[in-house]
Amino acid sequence: MSRLTAPARADMDAKTQGALDAIAKQFGFAPSMFTTLAANPTVLEIVMGLQGSIATLLDAKTRHTIALAVSQSNGCHYCQALHGFISSNLGGMSAEEIELARTGTSSDPKRAAVAKFAQHVIETRGQVSDEDLAAIREVGYIDPEIQAIVAIVVVTLLTNYLNNVSDAVVDVPGADHQSA
Repeated sequence: MSRLTAPARADMDAKTQGALDAIAKQFGFAPSMFTTLAANPTVLEIVMGLQGSIATLLDAKTRHTIALAVSQSNGCHYCQALHGFISSNLGGMSAEEIELARTGTSSDPKRAAVAKFAQHVIETRGQVSDEDLAAIREVGYIDPEIQAIVAIVVVTLLTNYLNNVSDAVVDVPGADHQSA
């Protein structure tokens, strides 16, 4: 059972209910992460806004690779399950690529570098080395894209922390249904 409670639908305002309906339409279900966040509609709006904003950064497989690598580094079982579901069902990633991303690599050299860099951002709390920057640049990333990588890392970090604090019950189809 989650350590933070989700409000009853009847206790949500119409805007919050609409947001959850939109999420359910997109994913095919309303993940408990979002229903729990509905207890504070402003936090739900912030998370949804940030996730909507990063959806335009880099390509989808790269974003998913970053989210999987970061969620694994942070030990967020809920985000690992949800990003695995999204990567597979909405992002076209194979099970092998999803597992590689979780370990901080990829069969694609550019995505492997981004996964490793994302994990270094987490491990160093943003204090990456000149060598880390050189490695990500070596595979073709330019400074605006490096900023995008960091933004995706931070948004993923936010949802990891929210789910780790709540110990969200994993309700993702096809995932192991144990709590985070």
